[in-house]
Formats: sequence, structure tokens, C-alpha cells
Amino acid sequence: MNPTLSPVHEQRMTNYRWVICAMLFFALVVNYLDRQVLSLTWKNFIAPEFHWTDADYGFLTGVFSIVYAVAMLLAGKLIDKLGTRAGYVTAIVVWSTGACLHCVCGILTCGIVTGDWIWSFAGSREHINQVMLTTPALAMSVTTVSVWLFLVARIVLSLGEGGNFPCSIKAVAEYFPKKDRGFATGVFNSGSQIGALLAPFTIPTIARLYGWEMAFFIIGVLGYVWMGVWLLVYHSPRDNKYVNKAELAYIEQDNTEDAELKHESLKEEITENQTASVGILKPFVFRQTWAVIVGRFLPDSVWWFLLFWAPAFVDEVYGYSSSSTEGMLAIFTIYFISMFSLAGSYLPTYFINRNKVNPYSGRMKAMFIFALFPLLGFGVMPLGRLSMWYPVIIIGIMAAAHQSWSANVYNVVSDMFPKSVVATVTGAAGLASGLGSFTSNYGAGCLFTYAGETGMQFLGFEGKQAGYMIVFMLAGVAYMISWVIMKVLVPRYKLVKL
Repeated sequence: MNPTLSPVHEQRMTNYRWVICAMLFFALVVNYLDRQVLSLTWKNFIAPEFHWTDADYGFLTGVFSIVYAVAMLLAGKLIDKLGTRAGYVTAIVVWSTGACLHCVCGILTCGIVTGDWIWSFAGSREHINQVMLTTPALAMSVTTVSVWLFLVARIVLSLGEGGNFPCSIKAVAEYFPKKDRGFATGVFNSGSQIGALLAPFTIPTIARLYGWEMAFFIIGVLGYVWMGVWLLVYHSPRDNKYVNKAELAYIEQDNTEDAELKHESLKEEITENQTASVGILKPFVFRQTWAVIVGRFLPDSVWWFLLFWAPAFVDEVYGYSSSSTEGMLAIFTIYFISMFSLAGSYLPTYFINRNKVNPYSGRMKAMFIFALFPLLGFGVMPLGRLSMWYPVIIIGIMAAAHQSWSANVYNVVSDMFPKSVVATVTGAAGLASGLGSFTSNYGAGCLFTYAGETGMQFLGFEGKQAGYMIVFMLAGVAYMISWVIMKVLVPRYKLVKL
């Protein structure tokens, strides 16, 4: 036995932090499933029943994006106050309740419009169909009431989902040293791709076999199951009996480095900074906050465009619907390729360990590399003239690059801000993400409508294809623009002093 080693360093380290990371992964899988139930059921199951139009669906998704954005900002402050364990319980109870509320919208619509309260899914659905056939004058009432009831459910869902990422990033900050946070975030963030891959195969199947209501209910209940396991496994590292001293020392190595500073007054200042609490608007005075906001607004607008418009792109440009074999394979391929982002998430850790640089420098170097891949977006439409699979592969690469980027931009927060305000700043960045999502999706819809109606021409493409060419060009440069602005705002690693 080496006498120079302390008992802590001799002890074999536990790896319980990866159990926590796995819980965050499964939470994101559930999150993305809950989010996509409506998008996968409204056209074929819900719209025929309530006579919804595209405008009705667009209204619901638009409001969801705005409420989700604001919820991210408010949730961050609440979670910093409640703590990670209680904060995540609160978030998932709210969003799972919102998911389950969707399943009673048909029953409530039937009762409000007809006065007949039939408390069964199939019964209320059949009664609404009879009313629509025999009393056409009530059709508008059915549509209006159902849309507003679904809106309430969507708002509750978005309020709860707004707490997901602030909780997850805070948990990673508590259980991982700075050098490992990018990789850990990449691991749990891959849950979004898994959710996106599972949703098209599971949700329509449940809706077809048991009714669209059960699709909302079954997916919603998964959140309550996750919550029960979370309460059993999650405690802060110092209070967790499954984390031994060696792992705790590894987790808190950043604090140990700070503690080795020579001046006692500086050590006390660091301790006070780590536990300081700030108002919800205070983070906006720091350049570091705006760097993270910029790192989320443009890139996340690209991600949400790819998520919501990829099926329409395959359909409108190549004629393969999302229910066709070719369409399903195309969408599956995009998200399968995006799974390779997990390898990219480790890149900052490699740079930090090899070059012995600070976390921010290693992260920004990796993010520059990630920002290069979306430039392939310029080739989506030109290469698409040769085969559909070229743009499918490029879009998949862009999605993978985004996931690697986002896994690290999240952790720029924990690199430079005290743990006590990580969720608050993450929430502020989430507001930017939600606004980016609304802007890109609404803007793309308006552009495609205009391009289709006017036969707009751009770089040899006409109509909607010209619109797609413009959007993919903008998506291609979004990451590099964000990286440059982040570098200008925060040229070097600098801790925030509260």
C-alpha cells in the first residue's frame, strides 16, 4: 500500500452519479413522448372528431411555445429555491397532470356542448359524432370548446415541462465536476432522440388500438412512475448513502481546487458566492448570461424547425407521407444519426484533460467544431435533386451537431455561475430557446405559404422548395454566428461574482 495516498484515494470509487444521469435520461424520454402525443394524433384522430383546422393546431402549438418559454424562466428561480429533488418532483407532477388532462377533453366537450355528461371515452366520442351529424349548427361550438379545453391542458403541460432542463442541469452541476458535465449532459440529452424515435411507432399504435385519449393517459402516467423512482434514488451527494467518500471527492474536485487558494478571505468569498441567491432579473446584468442566451436562441430555433418540419419536408419535396414506409424510414434515419451526438459530447472533456485548459476554453473549442457541421445545410436542396437520402443524412448530421452543441452550451452556465443560481440562468436561456422555437416555426410557415402562393424563385428553386433553400441556408450559419457572438461577449473564462 502506498503510504502517500489518503484513505479517500485508496477507496474504490462508486459511480452513483451515473444512476442520476440515467434518471435524467429517462425523464427526457418521457418529456419528449408527452410533447409529441398531440402532434402524432391530431391530424388522423382528433381533428376528424372535433373538426379542427390547421389554424386550430397552429394556435395550440404557438401558445405552447410561448408559455413554455416563460415557464423556463420562472421555473429556474423556483427550482433554485426548492432544490433539485423537490423541484423535479414539482415539475414532473405538473407536466404529467397536464398530459393526462388531454384525455378528458372529449368528455368535457361533450358535456359542455350537449349537456350530456357521458364519462367514458368511447361513449363521449360516439355522442359527439351523432350530434355533429344530426345538429350541424353545433359543429362550431364543438370545435371552439374542444380547442380551448386542449389549450388549458397544453398550458399545464408546458408549465411543467419548463422545469425539466433547469432541474436536469442543476442535477448535473451537483453530481459531476465541470470537466465531465458536457458528456453527462450529452448522455441524458440523448433521451430526446430516443423519445423522438419511439413516439412515431408507439403513440399512433396506442391511439389506433385504444383511442387517442389512452395515448395521452398512458404516456402521462409514465411521468408519475418516474417520480416515484426519483424520490427513492435522489439525494444530494453529501446526503446520499450510495455515494462513498472517493466519489464525493471526485464530484467536489472543483471545490477542492478553490479551497487550495492561498488567501482565506478569498476562500470565504467563494463559499458565499456558491450559496448566494439572486432575483429573477439579476442574471441579465451579466455578459455570461447573454452569451448563453445567444447560444440557445438561434441554434434551438434550428433544432425545433428540424423536429417539427422534417416530416413535412420529406412529404412536400419528395411525396412520402409520414405514414409511408419511405417517410418513416427517412424520419427514423434522421434521429438515428442524431444519436451520434453522444460521441461529440465527450469532446470538451478530451480537450480539458489533454490540454489542461479551463472548462470554458475546452467547451468553446468543441462548440466551434460542432458549429462547422451545420454548414452542410447549404447542400440540402442542391444534393436533394440527386436523391432524398442526401438531405436526410445531412439533416441527421445537423441534428447530431445541435445535440452536441446544446449539451455544452447548457454547461457554460454551470462553468461560470454558482450552483445556487444555475437553474435560474438555465431558465433564462430556456426563455430564449422557446422564443427561438416560436420564431423559426411560425416564420417558416409564413415563408412557405408565401413561397407556395407566389411561386417565389431563389437560387434555381421555385415555390416551397425555394423557401426550404432559404431556411436551410439560415440554419447552416446559425451556429457559427452564435459562436462568434458568445466569444465576443465572453472572450475568456470568468467566474460570475454575485
